[in-house]
Amino acid sequence: MKYIEDIDVRNKKVILRLDLNVTIKDGKIVDDTKIKKSIPTIKYLLNNNAKVLIMSHLGKVKTEEDKLDKSLKIVAQSLSNLMNEEVYFVNTTRGSELEHSLDNHKLVLMENTRFEDIDGKKESGCDESLSLYWASLGEVFINDAFGTTHRKHASNYGISSHLPSAYGFLINEELIGLDPIINNIKRPFTVIMGGAKVDDKVALIETLLKESDYILVGGGIANTFLKSVGYNIGTSLYSEEYVDRIRTLISEYREKIIMPIDVVVKERENISVKSVASVPTDAAIYDIGDKTIEKYKEYIQKSETIFVNGTMGLYEDEQFRQGTEHLYQELSHVNSVKIAGGGDAVASINKLSYADVFDFLSTGGGATLEYIVEKKINCFGEE
Repeated sequence: MKYIEDIDVRNKKVILRLDLNVTIKDGKIVDDTKIKKSIPTIKYLLNNNAKVLIMSHLGKVKTEEDKLDKSLKIVAQSLSNLMNEEVYFVNTTRGSELEHSLDNHKLVLMENTRFEDIDGKKESGCDESLSLYWASLGEVFINDAFGTTHRKHASNYGISSHLPSAYGFLINEELIGLDPIINNIKRPFTVIMGGAKVDDKVALIETLLKESDYILVGGGIANTFLKSVGYNIGTSLYSEEYVDRIRTLISEYREKIIMPIDVVVKERENISVKSVASVPTDAAIYDIGDKTIEKYKEYIQKSETIFVNGTMGLYEDEQFRQGTEHLYQELSHVNSVKIAGGGDAVASINKLSYADVFDFLSTGGGATLEYIVEKKINCFGEE
């Protein structure tokens, strides 16, 4: 896997895969961070006199109706404004206009790659004929879409199987930023693990249990842990199918897994703090309690490396924000390496204005978690 500076892009037609999957509401882009982070790689290519065909997905496209609000046209305009450069938009994923777009334009954005999913999931299924077709449009492939590096789609893995390929500046930034929790970890290494469901994080938890010194669990994930050791969690969200697996992990890593000792519950309209041993049958857990916060702070204070994935409760509601916010406050007081990854974690950090506390915030979501587990990027095929 080559880096963009290790491959010849001068005067070449370059296919550039980006992650421009931004949130759009009422016809406006809510957050253009992903677009801005893509600009350094685009500028590098243009400065090397390359002609650039950009590809990206936007949301999930399953029906013809989905196309109506999943077009990248608005992204093309935003990118053009940010770069003060013409971005020619091709409103299709195939055809003569696309094939000749780089003849007269140096910067082109193709329509949403997932429009190809309507007929047989050709994009997400990495259809070979589609991969070959898209690869035929360029001479070099650069992937700078870290958020999709965990998916083998036609627009990344497929194209890279047929062209000289390399990764861009954003992916490089991610690899460097995540390195402190991949290689030569400074210890003690503590993971703050939260979020709604344990289902899609079991492999990550198992990997981190081997690598870390402590895992502090919260959110809906903690409910499954509490349930697995026999605590009543009332009507709280948990993952029944993983109870036995979590119980085994707790038995094997008893000294590493740190669970809540009290929780914030909502019973009808009443909100209170209860010991984990006394959660009412008709109550639901929404946050960690004061005693747990103080307990978790002790682990944070003695840690040299901290990785945050997920939140301690329903932080979107001010009534259940205390656990998440108080731990972020504590992080601001410790001199350790602090990294966060995963959509919920980064979203909460930005919403609560704690971004400056962290050494690195990964943009990858599921890609970040898979990279931590696999320790490699899986979206490049064989040249």
